Amino acid sequence: MRSIKILWIDDEIELLKPHILFLERKNYKVTPCTNGTDAIDLLDSERFDIVFLDENMPGITGLETLNEIKQKQANLPVVMITKSEEESIMDQAIGSKIVDYLIKPVNPSQILLSLKKNLENSRLVSEKTTSNYQQEFRKISMDLAMVNSYEDWIDLYKKLVHWELELENITDPGMLGILESQKQEANSHFFKFIKKNYENLFMGNDSPTFSHTLFKNYVVPELSKEQGVSWIIIDNLRYDQYKILEPFINDHYEKELEHAYFSILPTATQYARNAIFSGLMPSEMEKRYPNFWKNDTDSGGMNMYENDFLSAQINRLGLNIKHEYYKITNLKNGKELAENYNNTKQNDLTAIVYNFVDMLSHSKTEMEVIKELAGDDKAYRSLTLSWFKNSPLLEIIQKAKKLGQKLIITTDHGTINCKHPTKVIGDKNISSNLRYKTGRSLSYQEKDVYAVRNPKDIFLPTIAMNSAFIFAKEDLFFAYPNNYNHFVNYYKNSYQHGGISLEEMIIPIAVYSPK
Repeated sequence: MRSIKILWIDDEIELLKPHILFLERKNYKVTPCTNGTDAIDLLDSERFDIVFLDENMPGITGLETLNEIKQKQANLPVVMITKSEEESIMDQAIGSKIVDYLIKPVNPSQILLSLKKNLENSRLVSEKTTSNYQQEFRKISMDLAMVNSYEDWIDLYKKLVHWELELENITDPGMLGILESQKQEANSHFFKFIKKNYENLFMGNDSPTFSHTLFKNYVVPELSKEQGVSWIIIDNLRYDQYKILEPFINDHYEKELEHAYFSILPTATQYARNAIFSGLMPSEMEKRYPNFWKNDTDSGGMNMYENDFLSAQINRLGLNIKHEYYKITNLKNGKELAENYNNTKQNDLTAIVYNFVDMLSHSKTEMEVIKELAGDDKAYRSLTLSWFKNSPLLEIIQKAKKLGQKLIITTDHGTINCKHPTKVIGDKNISSNLRYKTGRSLSYQEKDVYAVRNPKDIFLPTIAMNSAFIFAKEDLFFAYPNNYNHFVNYYKNSYQHGGISLEEMIIPIAVYSPK
């Protein structure tokens, strides 16, 4: 293993001989230097891994030397060592992107800790994370054998998401492979649980929050005349994607509550988001509001009446509130809302549907550049985060905070990277979604689907006589026998929704107060 090379700049370097000997016994190679000018020349002839820099030196000062070092090698880590505790010097040093700041007198252990923190952090974190996951792996495996309630599934999925985010930054790709296998096993068990219990989950007082009860259970309790609420529904946002956005929300808001709820089947916008706004299941929407509800085979937009559904639900619940609804489908709309967001200060509730992540998942299927940028879940999260940090949505959240509004972040369903096809046959009028199908004369692989022959049993509309619904399990997608190979190659490794998986069904709801 190559020795780590340290450049130590201090005009009293001889007094630091014990420290240098200590580091050399630890296999570090230290090059001493007594002034900034010589140190800058050394950077032209040698390569160093880190610099220890005294702030108070004759000739060019430590801060001046720091600026010269950063101009030559912007990414070279520099640890500032100083007798001064003046805040202004700390501010200047930190502003120049030092990695650590030590106050004299320093002892060898402090130096060693700084080296490990700045040069070996990734390796040490990787080793510790791997060790922790190996221990947790056995516990998750035992939990999988025993999980038997919706609360258990929420807890288990949150654990899997936690470890997925922890392991994505380590240097051992084998661990991610083990986690992926564990996620696949979990989805297999989850499919069996949903297939067996979905109809009964709607019964009783202890049933989970589903799409149609989300507003009543989580939004209504936050409404008050004293403080407005910004309710943001980010279309197609998985739990792991929410977790990587969360730190940037936390810059402006303090989290009061974070939970997960269940998207109804099909886990698709037409069904789940209409259910959120109406407070009704699809069969009830079709019955009560035939002018608003569109079935899969109907022409026209499927989510054109969300504000009408929301207004009706508000009236049905007897809420005396002022609300506005916005749907953002492009950058221009987002910028306009962000610029004018102060106009919402009179609202008790401002509901915003933000439709970017859903477009991103569809673009992965249709555009080669997105396929490259979002080749797997890690890259998909990274692309989502890059969008969010530069989006009008983050500006809207900042504006809501300044207005003193509470913030509720949620979604309508998640999505899954589909990797394996399963064949389906039906008449020409069956629905086009790749994760669920509805129609007559459906032929399919029984083991690959949850089949509902009477849609009314799960509160879905019957499109025609003898119409059924089938939902694909795990990471499968439906493919027709005609032109099968082309179809499979086109849609394999694409993000789809509408079926049964942890990623699609267990989704976030979080409530925040402004800081």
